[in-house]
Amino acid sequence: MRVVVVGATGNVGTALLRALHAEPRVTSLLGIARRLPDRAAEPYRHAGWAAVDVGSEDTDETVVARLADQFGGADAVVHLAWLTQPNRERELLRRTNVEGTRRVAEAVARAGVPHLVVASSVGAYSPVGDDAPRREDWPVRGTPTSHYSVDKAAQERVLDEFEAEHPDVVVARLRPALVFQACAAPSVARAFLGPLVPVRLLRRGRLPALPLPAGLRLQAVHADDVADAYRRVVVERAGGAFNVAARDVLHGTDLARIVDHGRLVEMPPGAVRGALAAAYAAHTVPADPGWLDMALSAPVLDAARIRTELGWEPRRTAAEAVEDLLDGMAVGQGMGSAPLRPASPRPPGEWAGPRIPDSMDHYLFGLYLSDHFTGATAGLERLELMTRTSEDTPFYAELAEATEQLRAERELYRDLLAALGVPRRRHRQAAAWLGEKAGRLKLNGRITDRSPMTAVLEAELMRSAVLGKIGGWQTLREHAADVGLDPARLDELIAQARRQIDLFDRYHAWARERAFRTAAWER
Repeated sequence: MRVVVVGATGNVGTALLRALHAEPRVTSLLGIARRLPDRAAEPYRHAGWAAVDVGSEDTDETVVARLADQFGGADAVVHLAWLTQPNRERELLRRTNVEGTRRVAEAVARAGVPHLVVASSVGAYSPVGDDAPRREDWPVRGTPTSHYSVDKAAQERVLDEFEAEHPDVVVARLRPALVFQACAAPSVARAFLGPLVPVRLLRRGRLPALPLPAGLRLQAVHADDVADAYRRVVVERAGGAFNVAARDVLHGTDLARIVDHGRLVEMPPGAVRGALAAAYAAHTVPADPGWLDMALSAPVLDAARIRTELGWEPRRTAAEAVEDLLDGMAVGQGMGSAPLRPASPRPPGEWAGPRIPDSMDHYLFGLYLSDHFTGATAGLERLELMTRTSEDTPFYAELAEATEQLRAERELYRDLLAALGVPRRRHRQAAAWLGEKAGRLKLNGRITDRSPMTAVLEAELMRSAVLGKIGGWQTLREHAADVGLDPARLDELIAQARRQIDLFDRYHAWARERAFRTAAWER
């Protein structure tokens, strides 16, 4: 079988690559993502890769054509791509989540793929006020105050329409409970908790008590078990809807036992919602109150159908899935993809956190780190522009990958500054951002279109920037033991930066060969 996984770098996608690689009936595996992973790392090295953004601002026809070209010859396409953040950019979320699903489905039909498998969610279901288990025939109208739930319900309608128009394609939709694994911990923390929540306190036994809204109960399932469900649906070419959840349902007392010593503080849901709304309005947490509304009203899933028809059984309980996630949060565990990137560079074992020792000049070292953070801000802006304008070149996939690497490096510096208590000096970042924008005003002889010479200059600029970045990593490597950083991680970052220089060298060679020749840029 040849299987294509759209959104193969996220929580479920990473687990699914592991499962499909171990499946002997799957002999060809292609991962598609907007941001490519480290293709030398597990499990990403077992798949081929293509960079396609299902939520691109390009026309539907352009994106569908790109996808259909990648889907050719596939026995199944598994669509997992989904954005949960940024909450405040509803147009971007809907274009990626709902219209992105429509684009994938249309590409499946155009390429003649016989099987489409789509990630839906418990969040697609209409709200309930009890704990009675619901099967797959419960209405999928979503929770009106949750953008995630609204978009999941809209996605279901897209699939209904597609099934009616293309009865020759078998369509399956999986509706899992909360999906957890240790390496997804940084992604979950970034999406829902934000930088101000001390996630290391979630290591079991640290909190004096666990505050939760009264009446909260949840189901969870480990990502490896969800991946096994997808694998079974793919190899059996199963169709229809499937609930996926572990058998145990967790209430507040269960969560308190997992996180701490069983000490639970139940709070009025209205008060919790009000506090969350205020924190969201103040931009101190990334999750809006709709997430709480959905959590308190989502139905309990009855997963009898997938167990009976496909023989699926979870190997881990919901409690074990939550434990795995919390353990990952406590140590910042991650993977070699942009969605699952580790939270910060940490040495193995117990991590006491970075510090600036008294033997170092606190002000100068802090200023040095802040300046490198400023440089990463400007570099990221420029590389994002390069990537957007290189979509039709042979370098698009590699530039997209480098963009996400730089975004992760910038977050690393931001986390490090926060952990050390060093001010970011936001006026410097603002100046760098404005300077990068002003630098785009060099018209290079063009007003309404992009000059071929711009690519040459951008490659030269980025190569110089990466050389400076290597100096920053080398400095941190020199002082890693004193500051409390992982030298092996810094060695990886230095090696990654050198690979980026090689990329910009090759891009420069390609661009300079075309920049100054008549009509050569289009070749």
